[in-house]
Amino acid sequence: MSRPLPSPGEARPAQDTSPPASVTAAVGLLVLFELMSGFLQTGITPLLPELGDHHGIDDSALNWIVSVQLLAGAVMVPVFGRLGDLYGHRRMLRAALAAVAAGTFLVALAPVFWVLLTGRVLQGALVALLPLEIALVRDRLPVEQARQAIARLVGALTLGGLLGAVVMGAAAKAVHSVQLVLLVPAFLALLCVPVSFLAIPESVARAVGRPDWPGAVLLGLSLVCLLGGVSRVDQDGWMSAGVLLPLALFGALIAVWVRTQLRGAAPLVDLRAMKGRGVARLYLVSFFFGVMYFGSQSPNATFLAADPTTDGYGFGLTPLGISLVSLPGTLAALVTSGCTALIARHLGYRRTLVTAFGLMAAGFLALACLHDTVTDMVVAVLICGAGIGAALGAMPTVVVEATEPQHTGVASALYNNVKTVGGAIAGGAVASLLASHTGPHGTTPYEGGYTAVWLLCAICGLCAIAAVAGARAR
Repeated sequence: MSRPLPSPGEARPAQDTSPPASVTAAVGLLVLFELMSGFLQTGITPLLPELGDHHGIDDSALNWIVSVQLLAGAVMVPVFGRLGDLYGHRRMLRAALAAVAAGTFLVALAPVFWVLLTGRVLQGALVALLPLEIALVRDRLPVEQARQAIARLVGALTLGGLLGAVVMGAAAKAVHSVQLVLLVPAFLALLCVPVSFLAIPESVARAVGRPDWPGAVLLGLSLVCLLGGVSRVDQDGWMSAGVLLPLALFGALIAVWVRTQLRGAAPLVDLRAMKGRGVARLYLVSFFFGVMYFGSQSPNATFLAADPTTDGYGFGLTPLGISLVSLPGTLAALVTSGCTALIARHLGYRRTLVTAFGLMAAGFLALACLHDTVTDMVVAVLICGAGIGAALGAMPTVVVEATEPQHTGVASALYNNVKTVGGAIAGGAVASLLASHTGPHGTTPYEGGYTAVWLLCAICGLCAIAAVAGARAR
């Protein structure tokens, strides 16, 4: 008698070609990929002014260097996650690394601005690396070993981000050619491509179906409308046509996308497999995390750089001084993300998340109340950093373990997407808050604008705690 075929969305077995122990050995290679990912994601930030001068573009156009990668990544994450669930996470990991390497060389050698933006689109595959790696280790390792591997990967991403900002900033000071400096991460990304063919076994579990390319196009268009509308908040205000029309179009497109995902036999994101109070609340937590994680970066830097003699607040710090104030928080995030598995062994992953968001809420509240000295800022940033690192380490594990095994790639991808969308919306909200606290004849926000931003982040931390506490484990 012939064996019945699995129904759509049901896992189908694949032949196991290598023992789980080989994945343990391969975790070191995956750590290298995350070091490269963190390096590239933060390394371009100190070079943005020089890139503007090199290509003859203004500050407004410079924002597209960041926004284009964010837009591309928001679409690539679920696409690569779905393709990984269908055809193997190792295969798609190699494809993502190849796209990143090609994009990084385009960014470094771009003769004109549109070529640079094309490279940034390809670099959007960076954010797909971690979800693919998480799905791979969850598929091939026992639960406890997978948790430890995920913590190491997140720690490597954090360390890479720290190294990227420091190394690229120092290189730019030593070498007076932005293209030569950008070749450093380009060769690092290229090195990772052949390394991905060493000692990394393929995932075993497979979903069935086919790629949902119309769903990917709909998602991409909706996110373009969302970020396009939010990006104009600081210029036009929330109630302007330039903001409301793109947001209305986003609402219409995302509604159509959700409907197609619920009705399709092989959707890009199987929303039916992720419904339920427990999983839904975890994605809400991801959104709040994105608001805090991305929304606070720019305000912290501009506050530290403000001149106290003219603005009435701040410390007039140089970029190096800002980096030094931020360094304790980054190091704290590195330590707590690397120790997430150990912490969770004693507290459990959900209590670890509650503790992490509690630390973030406390740190942002401290920033809102105590920011008169550099010491106050360092202590508050340190507390926030400790919470951010623990959340970065625990969130992927909690989301993936609340999802059916055949959907791990899509689940971890959706977590990253929701976090990114939260950060994108936070950018517009923060700009609006600061603009509403600016004098009628000035461009510099009042001190109260920064206090409002930090209080918003603290409130998001408390909301995340409530959502984690109310989520049910699978």
